Amino acid sequence: MENPFLKITRNSRMNYKEVYFWTNTIKDWKHLLKEDKFKLTILEELKWLVENKKIVVYAYVIMPNHMHLVWELLELNGKESPHASFNKWTSSQFLKNLRKDHPKVLPFFVEQTSERSHRFWKRDPLAVLMNSKKKVEQKIDYIHLNPLNDRWNLVKRPEDYKWSSANFYENGFDEFEILTHYMERF
Repeated sequence: MENPFLKITRNSRMNYKEVYFWTNTIKDWKHLLKEDKFKLTILEELKWLVENKKIVVYAYVIMPNHMHLVWELLELNGKESPHASFNKWTSSQFLKNLRKDHPKVLPFFVEQTSERSHRFWKRDPLAVLMNSKKKVEQKIDYIHLNPLNDRWNLVKRPEDYKWSSANFYENGFDEFEILTHYMERF
């Protein structure tokens, strides 16, 4: 029986003006995002999309090999959906950086197709529709506790992890200036 609490859709089917929990994973679960410069690349693009009113970000966490967002897509970014342009732009920046600073890592991301020579993000990110305050709160808690998971053990308290929105919800501090409180939406 299908669980009505979690309606799962694929990223290409995300609707505008609806809130989603989105998980984007690095190809083959490689720890590309372990380095802060790659996390900053992600945040730079999210900030651009927010400032240009393409998305609203309610919560996030960037882990060594994946990221989670609670976000809302507002409108196309040119001819592309915001999540597609996010993946495209961050991938191009990852490629530039690896070519310059880490050429030995680049072969792990080779994918020769008519569309591209490298792939950094795994195909088909997971998008889960968040159509209630309860669902959003559950996913935000999940996001903020992710760095404390035994597998990662990155910090002792959620708000101590620089690469998430936990400090915003705990102390009101949004270092990267990309967040909107979910209560403004729900």
